[in-house]
Amino acid sequence: MTHAPRSALLRAALDAAAQGWPVIPLRPGGKVPALHGERHCPRTGECADGHRTFEQRATLAPERIERCWSAGPFNVGIATGPAGLLVIDLDTLKPKDTKGTPDGVTSFLALCERAGQPVPTTRRIRTPSGGQHLYFTAPPGVRLHNTAGTLAPKIDTRAWGGQVVAPGSATPHGPYTVLDDSPVADLPEWLQNALTAPQKPVAAPVLSMPTRSRSRYAAVVLDREAATVASTAKGGRNAELLRAVRAVGRFVAWHDLDRATVEAAFQAAGETAGLPASECRATIRSALDWSIRTARPRETA
Repeated sequence: MTHAPRSALLRAALDAAAQGWPVIPLRPGGKVPALHGERHCPRTGECADGHRTFEQRATLAPERIERCWSAGPFNVGIATGPAGLLVIDLDTLKPKDTKGTPDGVTSFLALCERAGQPVPTTRRIRTPSGGQHLYFTAPPGVRLHNTAGTLAPKIDTRAWGGQVVAPGSATPHGPYTVLDDSPVADLPEWLQNALTAPQKPVAAPVLSMPTRSRSRYAAVVLDREAATVASTAKGGRNAELLRAVRAVGRFVAWHDLDRATVEAAFQAAGETAGLPASECRATIRSALDWSIRTARPRETA
């Protein structure tokens, strides 16, 4: 293997750090952090006094970055929370999406039009799938978290608890490239309001839905409930996780959702909110067991 890809990735990591954005190594060719999780924490080195999350281990130090990226061709992740960023992720359509569904870029344009606002000019990155990342400076004094579909379908956000892949990185599908190198804009107030407004509860499902529609509806509910858990502040996180899992559990009982999918979504959401991994697993398991045991038949729900 030549050192060219490794050198390019090292430069990408140093460039991000120079912007004041702490970085972490991602698996070569991937988007997953190349760091141990709490479950496999050795409790040595940086973690001698307890497990340190990826946000705590993200760094701006050039010497640490050079040491890490000299060891392997790691992709570069930006820890959005510590970086003071909120990144809007405009996703592309998947093969399973219903024909005619708008992609993230289209949904964002419509969102701006409905708000009577121009499309913000800011740093914009193209993802390998053809999606886009829009970078914004998070507002001071407000701790924003990841969201999934809160603004609109196919629009997610990354803030505290999240990370984005930096340009210069690549997956088997292609590279992350800069579309617009404009300065990072402040998050517009109207977008902040949309992200922090209380979310309206999802209406009860229509009993005559065909099976495919029921599964789509259940997936939407799961995304919204997981996003709510991920953004819950300290003090009510476990209670919110318990409530949300119980709310979604009926879909597992009705076979609209796979249990493993639900467990994985809420595990990630709970850990994003700051709950220990073991506490998340115990709460999720207990809540799902209760929901499946007590769920009423669909016809009477």
